[in-house]
Amino acid sequence: MPSLRDPQAEYTDQTFDGLAISDEEIASKRFYDCTFAACSFTETVFRECRFFSCTFKECDLHLIRIPGCSFSNTHFQDSNVIGVNWTEASWPKRAFMSPIGFSKCGISHSTFIGLSLRGIVIRECVARDVDFREADLTRADLTHTDLADSLFLNTDLTEADFRHARNYDVNASLNVVKQTKFSLPEAMSLLHSLDIILE
Repeated sequence: MPSLRDPQAEYTDQTFDGLAISDEEIASKRFYDCTFAACSFTETVFRECRFFSCTFKECDLHLIRIPGCSFSNTHFQDSNVIGVNWTEASWPKRAFMSPIGFSKCGISHSTFIGLSLRGIVIRECVARDVDFREADLTRADLTHTDLADSLFLNTDLTEADFRHARNYDVNASLNVVKQTKFSLPEAMSLLHSLDIILE
């Protein structure tokens, strides 16, 4: 199995299976079409690494740091990606599609403030206390996700899909809510932000 501790800088079509690295720094590596399976990178710092069309499956990424990293078509599945400040990464000025996506992941206590995440998939996730303020979540898929205590303020939710999501608090007057999809009974929470009397 390839190692991330060797001087090799570039990896293509590699599978890292069961790799465990904790509280270390991995710098200036480039990964193309790589798969990380059942790996543990708790509190690891990925510094100025590049991930192109990579997949993380059943990985533990608690409190990783990603200063200067870039992502393209990278997906996280059945993984814990908790407490990550995604604003540390290097993001394109304008992105037509989110470079990352999450399915059945834990991403609680993470920060996406001000990022362009158009079309991002955060499906069937636990995303509690996540900061989405000022982010562009146009056409985001947030279906079946627990969004308890997550923050939405000046967030673009145009055509975003909240169907079967739960515990969210979206103020319709403080966010862009246009053709956004919601489902009952959770959508009743939207009424709390309206100056109406419901009998």
